[in-house]
Amino acid sequence: MQKYSRYKQQLSIILMIVIAFYLFQFCFFNYYPDRINIVKGDKKAFDVFFPFTVKILQDNNIVNCGPCSKNTLSLKKSYEFNTIQSGIAKMQLKLLGIIPVRDIEVNVLERVYLTPGGNSIGVRLNTRGVLVVAVTDVIGVDGKRYNPAKDGGIKVGDSILEIDGEKVKDAEHVVELLNSIKKETIDIVIERNNAQFTTQVRPRKSVQDNCYRLGIWVRDKTAGIGTLTFYDENTGIFGALGHGITDIDTGELLKIENGKIMSARISEIEQGSKGSPGEIKGAFYETQDALGDITSNTEFGIYGKLYKKNLDNNKSKPLPVGFQEEVKEGKAYILTTINDNKVQKYEIEIVKAQNQPFPEQKSMIIRITDKKLLQKTGGIVQGMSGSPIIQDGKLIGAVTHVFVNDPTKGYGIYIDWMLEQADFNYKTKSEFAQTKKDRF
Repeated sequence: MQKYSRYKQQLSIILMIVIAFYLFQFCFFNYYPDRINIVKGDKKAFDVFFPFTVKILQDNNIVNCGPCSKNTLSLKKSYEFNTIQSGIAKMQLKLLGIIPVRDIEVNVLERVYLTPGGNSIGVRLNTRGVLVVAVTDVIGVDGKRYNPAKDGGIKVGDSILEIDGEKVKDAEHVVELLNSIKKETIDIVIERNNAQFTTQVRPRKSVQDNCYRLGIWVRDKTAGIGTLTFYDENTGIFGALGHGITDIDTGELLKIENGKIMSARISEIEQGSKGSPGEIKGAFYETQDALGDITSNTEFGIYGKLYKKNLDNNKSKPLPVGFQEEVKEGKAYILTTINDNKVQKYEIEIVKAQNQPFPEQKSMIIRITDKKLLQKTGGIVQGMSGSPIIQDGKLIGAVTHVFVNDPTKGYGIYIDWMLEQADFNYKTKSEFAQTKKDRF
């Protein structure tokens, strides 16, 4: 009886191990990206464990796939993708070769070539409409307190796009519209969380200046310093920063009407230290010739078109893009500008490369190892965001964030996610390789 009980216990443990193993496999397959990128001419191995198998759904002369190993006794089976031409194929994971578990795109790419940046740039953005950064009371001419914006449902983070049917241009335009409309209540078009709606608000005449007000602080533009990540010499398309530009008060991603990038001259570098991120301070002039137009501000950087193909102080040649699957832990370098307004190379180490099935800003943990850069800046500082990361002769990403408690370390974003935000159809592409406030 005791022997039977011990046997039953051992069987239960074995069963739990087997169940845990295959639960892990199911979790692994669910976490695996919806798309695998393979550069045309390269090969890629894909490992599965019994009882799973892999099959290409259609024969479209893009890839062929077959087991690498002839060992039929092993639980692990490796499949090798051989690329034939660029395009998108589909593979399917199956249970026991019968039950479909997961479909994954196999995306065969032409090797993309881009010119890495590293240039220090001035960034100027004009918002779409005006952004509400604070809601406050208005003291009326009768001495009473009113809060027209709050009563009308306007909140911090909203964008005011129209007032009584007229498109809002900037902060001054809001003043003009509020004091030219002769109606007691006005219709205001608001954008919130990418959705628009109309609300009615009753402006109040302020005892302060005898002008009508809504009881809001708004912002219509912002400016700062960053770093250019890449540009394409053929199309002029560029990407920079590696993260979006957000409002300093609300933390909201700024919805832009337009913007420009300009050459910036570094005037001072504030070293980073534990608990206190440093900063590159520079100057640019709105009267000088712009380098290009900004067309989009996204979570993963700013993008647009350059006016000229060759940038001052940038002697870089086009480099092949290295996709997520090609990034590895170890030595790399960044291009950035800290001395004499020249783009220079500085050594770093990729400490960890994340497996990311979906776009995220924090793709890699990096550490600055270059002694000259550490001596000058203390590590990663504000203004270096967008500095291109290069490994094995390939452009693989950009610097995005610094660790506040250790400025020698920070995060980088994969170039994959930046290309998805730009106007490159890179899935099958083979051709290219200080703020201002106003109160109302």
